[in-house]
Amino acid sequence: MKYLLTGATGELGTYALHYLKEQVELNEIVVLARTEEKAAKLREQGVEVRIGDFGDYESLLETFSGIDRLLFVSSQPGAKVSRGEQHKNVVNAAKETGVSFIAYTSFPKGAGSKSPLAQDHILTEQLISESNISHTFLRNNWYIENEKDTLNAAVAGHTFMYSAGEGKTGWALKREYAEAAINVLTGKAATPEILELSGNPITYVKLAEALKIASDKTFEVIELSDADYQSSLTSNGIPEPVVGFILMIQNDIRNGELDVISNDFEKTLGKPLTPLVDALKEFLQQ
Repeated sequence: MKYLLTGATGELGTYALHYLKEQVELNEIVVLARTEEKAAKLREQGVEVRIGDFGDYESLLETFSGIDRLLFVSSQPGAKVSRGEQHKNVVNAAKETGVSFIAYTSFPKGAGSKSPLAQDHILTEQLISESNISHTFLRNNWYIENEKDTLNAAVAGHTFMYSAGEGKTGWALKREYAEAAINVLTGKAATPEILELSGNPITYVKLAEALKIASDKTFEVIELSDADYQSSLTSNGIPEPVVGFILMIQNDIRNGELDVISNDFEKTLGKPLTPLVDALKEFLQQ
C-alpha cells in the first residue's frame, strides 16, 4: 500500500506526516514537494519525496503513479494557477493514475455554505464525486492556530477584539485535524463520504474566557463593529488584503457558517478532543 500526502511541508501536513509514520511503514509513505529545497527536509525523515506542483498536470501524473490512497490537502489561493484549476488537475491526475481513495480537506457545510471561502471546496467536492474515486470529505472547521494573533496579543496585555457578534466557531487544534485525517487515510477510522470535523461551537467571549484561564492573564474583551475592527487592524499595520480576509471570516462566523454541531471528530479520533483550556495552554507553548 502506498500513501501520498500533499501539503507535507505545511503545518497541517507536518502533523499529518507525524501521525502517518506512527501507523504505517516508512516504505509505504510518499510525500509531495514543490521544490528540491522543500524535498530535502522531508527526505531527512526517511520518506520518499516526489516533486510535483498542483499547477503542473504532467508532474502530478508522475507523482501519483503507483499511489493507492491520497491525502489531498487543499492548496492556498492566490497562485498563478487558480485554486479551482489546481484542484481539477489533482482530481484528474488521481483518476488517470488509478488512485483508489481520496481524503480531501474541505470546508464546513459543503454545498450548503454561503462563505466565499467555501466556493473552491464545493467545486472540488463535486469534481471528486464525479471522478467515481472512493473518498471522504474532511470538512474541517477552524484551527485554534488561526486565531494566533488575537490570542497572543491578548496574553501580552492587549485588548481581545472581534466583530463576529454571537456567532459560534468549532475551534480545535490543528494537530487533531491532522490525526483525524490520517485515521481516515489509513482506514483506522470509518470513511463515510462526509465528516464534519468540528469542536464544540462557542463564541469569541467564551474563547476569551478560556484563554484567561489557560494563560492566567487578564485582558479586556471588546466586540467591535466591522468598521471599527477594520480601523483597529489597519492602525496596527495589518496589510489591507489580510484585513479583508479577517473581516470576511468574522462575517462568516457572525452568520453561522462555522457553527457546526457534530460528533464526527471524536468518533474519527477514537477519543475526546482536547478540552479547550488545555488546547489553549498547548497552543501558548508552541
